[in-house]
Amino acid sequence: MSIDIYAADEQHDHEIDLERWVALANAALTDEGVRGLCEVSLIFLDEPTIAALNQQFMGQTGPTDVLSFPIDTEPEPTGRVPDAGGSGPGEPAPPEIPQLIGDIVICPAVAARNATEHECSFDDEVALLVVHGVLHLLGWDHVVDEEAERMEARERVLLARHYHSSVS
Repeated sequence: MSIDIYAADEQHDHEIDLERWVALANAALTDEGVRGLCEVSLIFLDEPTIAALNQQFMGQTGPTDVLSFPIDTEPEPTGRVPDAGGSGPGEPAPPEIPQLIGDIVICPAVAARNATEHECSFDDEVALLVVHGVLHLLGWDHVVDEEAERMEARERVLLARHYHSSVS
């Protein structure tokens, strides 16, 4: 059983090392207790595309650095009631259906501006956004100050464990 991360670079502003960011997302998901067959999308977008998503889903104008779209609903059981889809006598067990965790979209152009503002490297900023997006998929939030402090602390732990430890 594994975590399957679909990654795509759909922008041309900055070079993106998809394998590196997939590995970081995978490590963060694993540390957060994600097990079994599951899927996540990690997509790097240009400013107009993420601005449109930001407007459509968040009601905010303009581009943002990262958006996470968790899939909160469990699939409805299929099959006959009362066995809810169990195999019958002599039938092979159905294959395990992957759990769809959700999508993370990141805008490298905004990340580059943030990196300048935060006085860090572009890669440091992208790493933070990957981990931040993963935590949002898993229900973490930062609306209330106390929640923000907990989330930031967890981000620091995951980055120290899986990103900073691999940087020269």
